[in-house]
Amino acid sequence: MAHSSKAHTHSLVTLLPLAVATLVVLTPFIWMVSLAFTSADQAFSASNLIPESPTTANFVTALTSGGLGRAMLNSSAVAVIVVVSNCLFASMAGYAFAKLRFRGDTIVFGVLISTAMIPVSVTLIPLFLITKGIPLAGGNDLLGVGGFGLLNSIGGLALPYLVTPLNIFLSRQYFLEFPDELAEAARTDGAGELRIFFQIYLPLAKPLIATLGVFAFTGIWDDFLWPLVITNTDSMNTVQLALAKFLTSGNVQYGPVLAGAVLVTVPVLVVFAFNQRAFISGLADGGIKG
Repeated sequence: MAHSSKAHTHSLVTLLPLAVATLVVLTPFIWMVSLAFTSADQAFSASNLIPESPTTANFVTALTSGGLGRAMLNSSAVAVIVVVSNCLFASMAGYAFAKLRFRGDTIVFGVLISTAMIPVSVTLIPLFLITKGIPLAGGNDLLGVGGFGLLNSIGGLALPYLVTPLNIFLSRQYFLEFPDELAEAARTDGAGELRIFFQIYLPLAKPLIATLGVFAFTGIWDDFLWPLVITNTDSMNTVQLALAKFLTSGNVQYGPVLAGAVLVTVPVLVVFAFNQRAFISGLADGGIKG
């Protein structure tokens, strides 16, 4: 009985701080959702978290007048491209660095990973010039001159994020834990490297793919600086630019702003919830193994 009482006390001591921390983290989100469903005349006069007369007018305003609907389509298109590209090419690059031996592989990997430490502000101008100078895009000739390249386009928004060094690093570390005997046995049977990767290693890497997908999606969905640099029309706004325009219009409408913030947050929650089990499994495996 005494042992049971001690265990119960220990559980309370452990869970109470977690409950308090969870409440602190969730309070701003709950307040945001509450104000998103509150009319403008009651937004700052009501003291209840649950609106007395819930309304969806703020969401309609955010999607239409604020241009958030088009911005969400743009961000979704860019996110799909970036997620697919990272899950495919970053995992392939990680497999190559982990399982294939070639001259200078350690140096190449070290240089690649070191680029992750370069501040984004340093690379903005080179990235802008590269995006503008893509040959045969946006009116450019074969030398990348004469037009605007991929500026103000979905391709330009996705270009810097197609394969990120962090995702390559995560892929390499994940594939290093697999035994080399898997690939050697397949090579003995005459399988090529692409077949080995797609039929043997990739099916075993679901936690990795989920992790890469979550990181790639949240990275591009939350990006503000790069879209600000390469776009100059409302039709190419991403969700972060659309939200920012609510705050720079001179007359801040907090209801539509918070409604837009709710709409922008929902896809992130859905992506994480859909990949939660595999994502947490990947992080746990990484913590145990490395």
